[in-house]
Amino acid sequence: MAFTLADLPTGQSGILAEFDLSPDDAGRLMELGFLPGAWVHAVGAAPGGDPRVFRVDGAQVALRRETARLLILRASAP
Repeated sequence: MAFTLADLPTGQSGILAEFDLSPDDAGRLMELGFLPGAWVHAVGAAPGGDPRVFRVDGAQVALRRETARLLILRASAP
């Protein structure tokens, strides 16, 4: 089972390995800094837990959990 961005606990970081998205959605996320090899840090979530907020390439981006499940990480670190 793959470790995804949705699995990343708040306060933890991981390295983005790949995404399982349509080319249009993948392109938009890549424009925001979600590139393979990029460090992504989970910084928070809305009160109900969705969307979650991630920091990548100096920007904070809110992603719905259903999208975060399609971004696969290769490693994590505290």
